[in-house]
Amino acid sequence: MNNSLYNDDLAPISQDKRTWGTWNYAALWISMSLCIPTYTMASSMINKGMNWWQAILTIFIGNAIVLVPMLLNGHAGAKYGIPFPVLARASFGTKGANIPAMLRAIVACGWFGIQTWIGGASLYNLIRAFNPSLEAIKIEGLFPQPLPILCFILFWLLNMFIVYKGVESIRKLLVFKAFFLPVAAIALFCWAVVAAKGLGPILNEPSKFTDTHSFLHFFFPALTAVVGFWATLSLNIPDFTRYAKSQKAQMKGQAIGLPPSMTLFAFVGVVVTSATSIIYGHSEWDPVVLASKFDSKLMVVFAMIGIIISTLATNIAANIVSPANDFSNLNPQKINFKTGGYITGIIGVLIFPWKLMADPDGYIFTWLIAYSGLLGPIGGIMIVDYFFIKKQTLVVDELYQHNGRYFFNNGFNNKAVIALLIGILPNIPGFLVMIKVASANAFPTWISDLYNYAWFVGFGVSGLIYKMMMKEK
Repeated sequence: MNNSLYNDDLAPISQDKRTWGTWNYAALWISMSLCIPTYTMASSMINKGMNWWQAILTIFIGNAIVLVPMLLNGHAGAKYGIPFPVLARASFGTKGANIPAMLRAIVACGWFGIQTWIGGASLYNLIRAFNPSLEAIKIEGLFPQPLPILCFILFWLLNMFIVYKGVESIRKLLVFKAFFLPVAAIALFCWAVVAAKGLGPILNEPSKFTDTHSFLHFFFPALTAVVGFWATLSLNIPDFTRYAKSQKAQMKGQAIGLPPSMTLFAFVGVVVTSATSIIYGHSEWDPVVLASKFDSKLMVVFAMIGIIISTLATNIAANIVSPANDFSNLNPQKINFKTGGYITGIIGVLIFPWKLMADPDGYIFTWLIAYSGLLGPIGGIMIVDYFFIKKQTLVVDELYQHNGRYFFNNGFNNKAVIALLIGILPNIPGFLVMIKVASANAFPTWISDLYNYAWFVGFGVSGLIYKMMMKEK
């Protein structure tokens, strides 16, 4: 083992220490799915014009699709007990693995920022409940008002304190979340049905798309966004499946937990957002803003405290623990959990998460689809390499050595890097148009429209190019 490639966090998990069964994985996905961004993704589809069944069908199909790479990448973790950045060494090289690891880690930093903004906004609305003269959060320039920013900073500091105390300190919050969010979701669902005078009027809310063309024009980007939502975990799922008792346990558990729980919690978001159109005359897609509108001060306080604690628990579990291994892979001897957590926190601020969450377009088109165009190619390369090039056979010891078969050319598999870049390239024109760096007619329409399928394009192009360039050894 080379010290620059090995530490206790990156070491293979021996078979006798793999204790996760089917229901552990089902529970993991139920817990991960019950989060504010799941609700927000579903409600944003209603806000942009879908009716309830169109949104639910889109979310179910998207999660069924992303389950496939989740199971395929999870196979190596369960078989060899290795985490994502170590598995990436098999295709990208012992040094080159830092490229996919850093891309995945940066996305986690972005999610950390988004979740921290949700928590900070909830804290601000909690203050507003006792001081109604304070105005609602407005994001007209680069920053919102000073007090919401201060609340964001306070919530950020709370996250950093949890990191400082260590991951063990989050366990009680995760238990709270596991009980609170299902109860809160049911309560919110009941409120929507009662306030809208029954489920019938909610489900009868029509789609705003008047023809098939306009519907499909939104459907495919929305589907890509749903896949992109868990494109992160579809890469680093070996971080979890390395603890599996068997392949059957991780595969059954994920299949039971992921699509159903995402779809059910999204249904709550869809129903509540549809109900707000009836109650308020316009759809409200942001649950934090919606909770601030409740008539009862007690309800506002209950909702905001719940969102704050649940968001804190989700943020540490999903967006700190995952990139810790990725940052550790850069320098295993110097970067540990705490250091990785601090790095994540700083980058999370620098992405200006309040701008991404200011409207559904920013959340779906600028965030979810954009990063799916980076992670899709990585998934395509890793899956092709493991199943078609390596035939599910890895020499684990050499994954931790600079002089083994996975060293390639000075630690980099240049073919994987080239395939990654080629897979990302088709999505760049559409992204530039989306963020208004380029005009809508700067590229042929069919080229800029590829961005709407970013994950699929990247996954397919990079996987195919990589397979053509590599020869079985």
